[in-house]
Amino acid sequence: MNKSLLAITISLLPILISAQAPKAVITELENSSDQYAKMAQQIWEYAELGYQEYKSSDLLKNHLKSEGFNIEEGVAEIPTAFIASYGSGQPVIGMLAEFDALPGISQAATPERKEITEGGNGHACGHHLFGTASTAAAIAVKNWMKSSGQKGTLRLYGTPAEEGGGGKVYMVRAGLFNDVDVVLHWHPGSSNGADAASSLANKSAKFRFYGTAAHAAAAPQFGRSALDGVEAMNHMVNLMREHVPADSRIHYVITSGGEAPNVVPEFAEVFYYCRHPEMDQVAENFNWIVKAAEGAALGTSTRMEYEIIHGLYNVMPNEAISKIMHNNLSRFGGFEYTEEEALFAEKIKTSLPEKKQTDLSMTNSISPFTVIEKGRGGSTDVGDISWVVPTAGLRTATWVPGTSAHTWQAVAAGGMSIGHKGMMLAAKTLSATAIELFNSPEVIEAGKLELERRVGKNFVYKPLLGDRKPPLDYRH
Repeated sequence: MNKSLLAITISLLPILISAQAPKAVITELENSSDQYAKMAQQIWEYAELGYQEYKSSDLLKNHLKSEGFNIEEGVAEIPTAFIASYGSGQPVIGMLAEFDALPGISQAATPERKEITEGGNGHACGHHLFGTASTAAAIAVKNWMKSSGQKGTLRLYGTPAEEGGGGKVYMVRAGLFNDVDVVLHWHPGSSNGADAASSLANKSAKFRFYGTAAHAAAAPQFGRSALDGVEAMNHMVNLMREHVPADSRIHYVITSGGEAPNVVPEFAEVFYYCRHPEMDQVAENFNWIVKAAEGAALGTSTRMEYEIIHGLYNVMPNEAISKIMHNNLSRFGGFEYTEEEALFAEKIKTSLPEKKQTDLSMTNSISPFTVIEKGRGGSTDVGDISWVVPTAGLRTATWVPGTSAHTWQAVAAGGMSIGHKGMMLAAKTLSATAIELFNSPEVIEAGKLELERRVGKNFVYKPLLGDRKPPLDYRH
C-alpha cells in the first residue's frame, strides 16, 4: 500500500468501523466499578516499587485467573511480570497493565499535603489505576468473546517497573510480543485524550567511583575521593549541556556521597538519565557522558565503572489505531464531578502553581485528535513495544486538571473517587477499541502497514540496554 492509499484508508476508518462495543459490555463495567475501585485502592495502599510489586501483581493475576484467563508468571526473568491469555488464534490483541509506585511521595487521599509514611512510596503516576483499568477491560472483552464466539486471542501483559526499570523492554527482548497484532494501553493524566503521540527516548546508568579512604584532616594526601570523581563528572556534564541539541534532557541524583565529612569517601555513586526525541541522539549524548565519567576518574585518580539500568525507545505513533481509540473515547465523553469531588478539586487547584491552574470542567471534554511526531515531556518503556507492534494509547483525567505527574496532588486524587472515575472511562475505551479491532481486520492491517512505513522494512529491534538482565534491585 502506497502512502496516499494508506492516508485514504486512515481517513475512512470511522466509516469502515461498524461494530461498536455491545451495550452489555459497558453495562458490565459500570456495574463492576465499585469492585475495581476497591482493587485499585488496594494497590494504591500497597505502593510497591518497581520489580518489588509482589502483592500488586498477585492481586491482578489471581483476579484474572478466577475469571478464566490462563496465567504465565515470571516471564522475561522478572518475578512480578505475567501474561494473562484468553482464546486462541488470530488476531492477537494485547493490553498493558502497570502497577509500580514511586519512592518518596507518600500522600494521603486529602487535598492538602499529608504524608502517610514519612519518606514512603506513593502512586504519583497512577499505575494502580492503570493496571486495574486494563484488567477490568480485559475481563469485559473476554466475556464478550465468550458470549459471542469471537475468535482470536486476548492478552493482558502485567508489566512491572515502568518507573525507571524498563520492565517492558525485557519483555520485548524476550520475544513476548512477536505474534501480537495490536497493543493497547492508557495512562492516568489531568485531561482526556487519545493522540498518536511520540515520547522521549531515554537511557540511564549508575556511575560508581572507587577511591581510597583516609582521614580528611590528618592524612588527606593518602586519600583519593570517590566523591571528587562524581563531582568532576557532574561538572563536565553540565558544561556539555551547551553543546548538545537543545531538546536533549540530562538529569542526575547523587545516590551515595560518602559517610562522614572527616573521611575521604572511598565510594560514591551518581544516577543519570539521558533523553532526546531520537534514539540515535540519546546514544551519542550517553557516550559523551561516559567519556566525562572516564575523564573524571582519570583526573581524580579514582576508578569508575557504570551499570546501564534501562534504555527506552521513543514511542512510535500509529495514527490508524489511535484514531479508533480517539473515536471510542469521544463516544463515551468525559465525566463530571460530584459536589464533594468539586470541593476536593478546588482545594487541590489552589495548591498548584498559578500557571498550572485550569478549568476543572475539562474533565467533561475530550481533547482534539492530534499526531505528535516528535517526543516531548517524559519517557516510557511502551516505546519499545511500539516499534515492533502497532500501538495506541489514551489518557484520562484521573487527576485534577493542571496536576503534573510525580506529585503529591496526583497521589491524592488517584486515591479517591476522582481517580476511580477516570479509571473506568479508560476501561470502557480500551474495551470498545479492542472489540472494534477484533471485528476489523482492515484496521489492523492499516496499523501494520503504517508501522512498517515508519520504522522501515529492514528495521531490526535491538534494545538500548543491551543484554543485561533485569535490574531487580535498581531501587537500592
